Amino acid sequence: MKITDSLLRSFKVARTYRLNSEKVNCVDYSSNGEHAVSSSNDDCIVLFDIQEGKPSSTLYSKKYGVDLIRFTHGEAHTVIFSSNKLDDTIRYLSLTDNKFIRYFPGHTARVTALSMSPVDETFISSSLDKTIRIWDLRSPNCQGLTDPLGKPVCSFDPDGLVFAAGVESQAIKLYDIRAFDKGPFACFEARLNRVCDWTGLKFSNDGKLILICTNGGAVRILNAFSGLVLHTFSGYNNSKGISLEASFTPDSQFVMIGSEDGRVHVWSTESGMKVAVLDGKHPGSINTLQFNPRYMTFASACTNMSFWLPCIDDL
Repeated sequence: MKITDSLLRSFKVARTYRLNSEKVNCVDYSSNGEHAVSSSNDDCIVLFDIQEGKPSSTLYSKKYGVDLIRFTHGEAHTVIFSSNKLDDTIRYLSLTDNKFIRYFPGHTARVTALSMSPVDETFISSSLDKTIRIWDLRSPNCQGLTDPLGKPVCSFDPDGLVFAAGVESQAIKLYDIRAFDKGPFACFEARLNRVCDWTGLKFSNDGKLILICTNGGAVRILNAFSGLVLHTFSGYNNSKGISLEASFTPDSQFVMIGSEDGRVHVWSTESGMKVAVLDGKHPGSINTLQFNPRYMTFASACTNMSFWLPCIDDL
């Protein structure tokens, strides 16, 4: 089924789960689209079975807390996550037996981004300690470290060959993962006019676009090769300076973001026009939003977690 303006406008909340007492920090889908995992400020990790349409297990990280969370490469039963208590070590967890497989110590301040390579066991992390670290799931030792000269956020491209660093909410630097120690091979200025911090970077699935998420009332997409700013999307509510996560649809044709009024806003990446505003009836700000990479569904979360489906009858 092709994703179109009218299909996106037909999306409605199919299920809402009220499993968390505090805000959901992060949602991630497995690469096959069959599972989702969420992390919350109440120390909960919830695994969802997408085909069954229900949560399958809940784990707790009461000692360390849980902030950012990602499925590992090709796996739906192991995750890496950053903490919001005790220290800034990244942890590798088995969801089947609730046991830590490995610890990745090194960061000395809050981790701002975690990005798993789409092709192997490598992942990268950025931190308020102004470093980006490169890791291998099979070793607790940092495999590489780069200093991008400022507070960074980072993300792998869809081929796992390049990673982008957004530095000091001003510039994007591109690195070759095989030669990162030589420094960036490209640098683009992309500062927004309004005062806000960049809170995340994402590549589109076709690798042609880079999305900048912020804690202001705007997100921006750039040409990933030239650095040309293509569109700045605004007109959604974020008066409190919350880190609202934006997401591409899997076909790279649309960008979606939640807002503090519980609605989801959708724009065309080609025209830059807003094509839909969806009311999710969220009681709080939609902090995190992810589209499933394989199935026609997406997840949005405040303290509640909602899964959306298109309503074919509306088309």
